[in-house]
Amino acid sequence: MTTPTAQTTEVMTQEQASWFADTFTRIVGNVSAAVLGKENVVRLVVTTLLSGGHLLLEDYPGTGKTQLARALGQTLQATSSRIQFTPDLLPSDVTGVSIFDPKAQTFEFHEGPVFANVVLADEINRASPKTQSALLEVMEEGRVTVDGVTHQVAKPFIVLATQNPIEQAGTYKLPEAQLDRFLMKTSVGYPDQAATVEILHGSAQRDRAGALQPVITGQAVSDMVRLADGVHVDPSVLEYVSTIVAETRRAPGVVLGVSVRGALSLVRATKTWAAAHGRNYVIPDDVQELAEPVLAHRLVLEAEAEFEGATAPDALATVLSDVPPPTMRAAGA
Repeated sequence: MTTPTAQTTEVMTQEQASWFADTFTRIVGNVSAAVLGKENVVRLVVTTLLSGGHLLLEDYPGTGKTQLARALGQTLQATSSRIQFTPDLLPSDVTGVSIFDPKAQTFEFHEGPVFANVVLADEINRASPKTQSALLEVMEEGRVTVDGVTHQVAKPFIVLATQNPIEQAGTYKLPEAQLDRFLMKTSVGYPDQAATVEILHGSAQRDRAGALQPVITGQAVSDMVRLADGVHVDPSVLEYVSTIVAETRRAPGVVLGVSVRGALSLVRATKTWAAAHGRNYVIPDDVQELAEPVLAHRLVLEAEAEFEGATAPDALATVLSDVPPPTMRAAGA
């Protein structure tokens, strides 16, 4: 796959935006062949990948979380790995370990499963907080430090983590610092009637994700990430994002609002979302469509508010309804 020649200017051209949208659609279509009836969720996953972020999938058992993550790995012509998180998993089982070589009289570093382009962290909340924290550095900075030596991971790099919200026995809640490092959090949900019938009709095919063929190289993904950085964001849209984030910190029943990292994540995601729609500029609708998957999991509610049935998505929806978006003209559209 050939990427359009990069321009000297940082702003994405319309030609590049059209190529980006076409390629984005091909990736989504390939992944959707394994995860039926969930195109919108797949679009969020691919947006996370092309925004240089990480994704947390929280849903009930049997909804296709692992299948979705594996389908993305199969779609890329790149390396992928799976880490099954368990209570006895050690940090070195994730990052790797230095082993002494008696012949060379030196320590040799053996890479862990985190050294892959697509890392599936299955049931991440089953590991201890110490093991969970092994992912903090690599998710934020794309590198791992073992015994004082820094090792860079491959690019592109994405962590797709799954967790079950129902079964809490033997699990450890993800700390806010780690949740903040996930660009998006979403759920797959149960398929509709038509998709369910199609899945049942193809029941003989036990591994839909394994049958997928790659449609894009890792280098092309890195090129798309760089192209998305060149999408124009009008100052009025940046003001809109900043106001939303500030209001989450003052919202009733909210103990902890959205951080600056969260605001940056939203801007990055809206750039990719705009390019996926063939535009080289962001509009307020992009912010509204991505606000919940990007921001909701970063809110911490008061215990009393949660007891009364309040949820982070509801609190965020109230903020969005109270903050007027900029006009289309002011947004540069």
